[in-house]
Amino acid sequence: MNPDVNPDVNPDVNPVIVVHGGGASKISKDRKERVRQGIMKAAQAGYKILTEGGSAVDAVEGAVTILEDHPEFNAGCGSVLNANGDVEMDASIMNGKDLSAGAVSAVRCIANPIKLARLVMEKTTHCFLTDQGAAKFAAAMGVPTIPKEQLVTERNIKRLEKEKHEKGAPNSDCQKNLGTVGAVALDCKGNVAYATSTGGIVNKMVGRVGDTPCIGSGGYADNDIGAISTTGHGESILKVNLARLTLFQVEQGKTLEEAADMSLGYMKSKLKGLGGVILVSKAGDWAVRWTSASMPWAAAKDGKLHSGIDLEETSVTDLP
Repeated sequence: MNPDVNPDVNPDVNPVIVVHGGGASKISKDRKERVRQGIMKAAQAGYKILTEGGSAVDAVEGAVTILEDHPEFNAGCGSVLNANGDVEMDASIMNGKDLSAGAVSAVRCIANPIKLARLVMEKTTHCFLTDQGAAKFAAAMGVPTIPKEQLVTERNIKRLEKEKHEKGAPNSDCQKNLGTVGAVALDCKGNVAYATSTGGIVNKMVGRVGDTPCIGSGGYADNDIGAISTTGHGESILKVNLARLTLFQVEQGKTLEEAADMSLGYMKSKLKGLGGVILVSKAGDWAVRWTSASMPWAAAKDGKLHSGIDLEETSVTDLP
């Protein structure tokens, strides 16, 4: 054997990362550029981790952390508010190498729920911690708490007021509540991973949990198939197990696009639920598909950064 060759690195695998900023009904002109820059920054950061030999798990966590910290996205700082005007966040992460997974739900007062989800995956024998148990675990792991006001944006205060004024009840409108962030990646060792994080839906009941932290709905990763992160109407996604359903279609021999279109089409016809998915296959192919009006996304592979927001527009730039 050549001592200079790292046996863990497959020379045939080019790393890939794809990120999304959530399905959306429409993104206003003034927000569009900020959203575009944010999603591209997250993809670039994740890709840098991969090209420097980092793992798929490192890359998806890194990309999602950037989106959680960005106030334009419904995760971390910038999360939507529940009926009491508070932020409650959900997140999950999965390693396709051994199907290890970690998730948290209804967490408050921490900046990066995705980091806590990874700690659940790596430091406990469990997959999923919620609310007070998740908070106790976070404290035990030395995760700092932050004042809840730091997660609240002026825009989301106004959104909650508008929602309460219009409806007086939690919005079940499948068009409006589609915000999530997520990432999928394939690393140079051939491992895949996903991460998904959200603040949920505007004016949701206290304690409401959607698809995002649920393995198989909010995402899934298996080295033998690929990885997926979903976004959209959480209750609809839960009912069809959107992530695993899509990967099942891939297992059956469908292309990534066909699999995504079939599962999103099923969710729309059965439940009128809208959403979107990002996928990467074990071979390094990737796809982005959605049925909502728009979905900010970016993908990095082979030194190129692909990105878009609306259906008919994709831009490609060289990565630095």
